[in-house]
Amino acid sequence: MSIERIVFAVAGSFVLVSAILAATTTTLWLWFTGFVGLNLLQSAFTGFCPMASILKKFGIQSGSAF
Repeated sequence: MSIERIVFAVAGSFVLVSAILAATTTTLWLWFTGFVGLNLLQSAFTGFCPMASILKKFGIQSGSAF
C-alpha cells in the first residue's frame, strides 16, 4: 500500500471516529476533526504532510505495491 493511500485511510478514519465521538460524547471532538481537515488542506497546497514523513521514516515508499 502506498503512502498516499495510507494517509487517506488514516485521515478518513480520524474524521469518522472524531465525528462519532462528537455526536456521542462532547462536541469538543470537532476541534480534532477540524485539525485533520486543515492539515489535509495545507498539505494540498504545500506538499508537506507530517503523516507521510512519519511513514517514510518507517520505510514505506511512495507508490509502492501492496
